[in-house]
Amino acid sequence: MQEIYKQLIESGIDEQNILMDEPMGKHTSFKVGGKADLFVKAYHVEEIKKILKIASENNIHLFVLGNGTNLLVKDEGFRGIILQIKLEEISINGTEVIVGSGVKNAILSKKLTDNSLTGFEFASGIPGTIGGAIKMNAGAYGGEMKNIVSEVTYLDYNGNIHTINNLECKFDYRYSRFFDEEAIILEAKFKLQEGNKSDIESKVKELLQQRKEKQPLEYPNAGSTFKRGEGFITAKLIDECGLKGYSIGGAQVSEKHAGFIINKDNATGADIINIIEYVQKKVKEKTGEDIKLEIEIIGG
Repeated sequence: MQEIYKQLIESGIDEQNILMDEPMGKHTSFKVGGKADLFVKAYHVEEIKKILKIASENNIHLFVLGNGTNLLVKDEGFRGIILQIKLEEISINGTEVIVGSGVKNAILSKKLTDNSLTGFEFASGIPGTIGGAIKMNAGAYGGEMKNIVSEVTYLDYNGNIHTINNLECKFDYRYSRFFDEEAIILEAKFKLQEGNKSDIESKVKELLQQRKEKQPLEYPNAGSTFKRGEGFITAKLIDECGLKGYSIGGAQVSEKHAGFIINKDNATGADIINIIEYVQKKVKEKTGEDIKLEIEIIGG
């Protein structure tokens, strides 16, 4: 990877934004994960294009990271380049808002509240970035990204930029076309509504309080580990199977919310994977239902 490091420097990427053998526990909300061969931060679209070109020319695996909040990196680490997108511009024109994909949801929520714009409150407490939220059509408390996104601009792996509308994103439950395409989300345009600042603040505060009461935010986790089932509530099934509080190594099925696996005590990636597989197996045995992952697992 030394040669790739050299190529990145020669292409104009700032040396301080290129890390070799970087422990991914530093960059994921689970606080676990082996080393990535290269971890590169990109603050401009031109930098992303350069990194993409070098990865492509050298046939190197590339993974695009937002804030690492819906992700588990295996203990063996990641062979290739982890590219963290740091496009963080926010532009507001009336009720139309253009947001860089590296903007954190919490930062955008504060900015929209300050500008008395409503419609994003549901996402105020969702950890992660706009890019990640769009990719997985993140949602909470009755809202989803698909309800507010009007356009998404992305870069394909050939270096071409495209802008598509809401329908073309193919949004579905915790899904968009970006799961199936080699594409890097650059920015999104949101259509919001004018609101009352104090009402928006109250709503955000209320939702953050609900999140705090119902979710194990005091422990490292990656959000809801499992997707909602078709015709059943996954966390309820896990609880009914007697798995709440079940541990393997330092990983545990949260006692506060059975849909969350937490890093309770210096868990390894293997601990988390093992407990996920155990929960899936037991729920299948006892209820016949297949529960699917909401988080992404990479590396190995």
